[in-house]
Amino acid sequence: MDVTWFRDLSHLARTGSFSRAAQLSNLSQPALSRRIKAMEAWVGAILVDRSRHPVMLTGAGLQMLEAGQQAQARLDNERKSIREAQLLPHRDVVAFAAQHSIAWRFYPAWLQAFESTFGQISSRLRADDLPNCLQDLDAGAVDFVLAYASRRASSDFGMRDVDSVRIGRDSLIPVAKSAPDGRPLFDMDRKQPTAIPYLRFGDAAPISQHLAPLLDATNAHKKLQVVYENSMAGALRIRAREGIGIAWLPKSLVAPDLDTGILVPAGGKKWEVALDIRLYRTRLHANAKTNKIWSFLERRQDKPLLGEPSNPR
Repeated sequence: MDVTWFRDLSHLARTGSFSRAAQLSNLSQPALSRRIKAMEAWVGAILVDRSRHPVMLTGAGLQMLEAGQQAQARLDNERKSIREAQLLPHRDVVAFAAQHSIAWRFYPAWLQAFESTFGQISSRLRADDLPNCLQDLDAGAVDFVLAYASRRASSDFGMRDVDSVRIGRDSLIPVAKSAPDGRPLFDMDRKQPTAIPYLRFGDAAPISQHLAPLLDATNAHKKLQVVYENSMAGALRIRAREGIGIAWLPKSLVAPDLDTGILVPAGGKKWEVALDIRLYRTRLHANAKTNKIWSFLERRQDKPLLGEPSNPR
């Protein structure tokens, strides 16, 4: 795997042309084609639909491109944190970990708003699957974990000496690609002659624990037929944008798609799941700096929330 492949794939997605993408990558066109083919061989799937003019990325291509962009953002953030820690050795670095869907959009806005009131801190973020985040929290490898909580699912994770404080709100909403008339291709409130194709979180995905009780209570499974399953919200978002089916996704994550009309709500309020975004810590590994942050957030949790995403139209 060569990380420059993601740059080449991005250029190809932006230009729709192998020749123009090759120019941006400072490569010959045959060399760029070889790189894309090497990436396809590594992934094991076709990433570029070459039958179209301009060429377009396939669903797998879009999924890999988004994964690459997230990985690059994380690498850049880690490099920044390391450099800041070296320049300011007297300041402790506060380590956060978060579920991918929170880290991608909510966390940067929340951190900026938090620092504007608390003061600047030296911090780093690890975006990972929730079980890995919690394992690091328990081991003291990170100071705080950001995760979803709801009244439908336990939020203590079975860990001892863990505290939590609410720092934001979100919701899981059903979304689908919009039809030419602006309505969703699939709608939970509309009678359809066949089952609705369903883009599902896998059972291992912690976010599914918040959604499952709603689907069980409404017998929604009778309306839905699983056509794709993934534990990553970003992957489900890509499939939904392709018009493959309906997906329940965090509103903060799909806000740009709702704003542009690429995705639209695919059901009324009864199909939404209210979520809290909570910050977790373990008292066993607290220190003076993290205690100060915790006290500040506890005082603020009943006031307007820091960095809470606005409601997209």
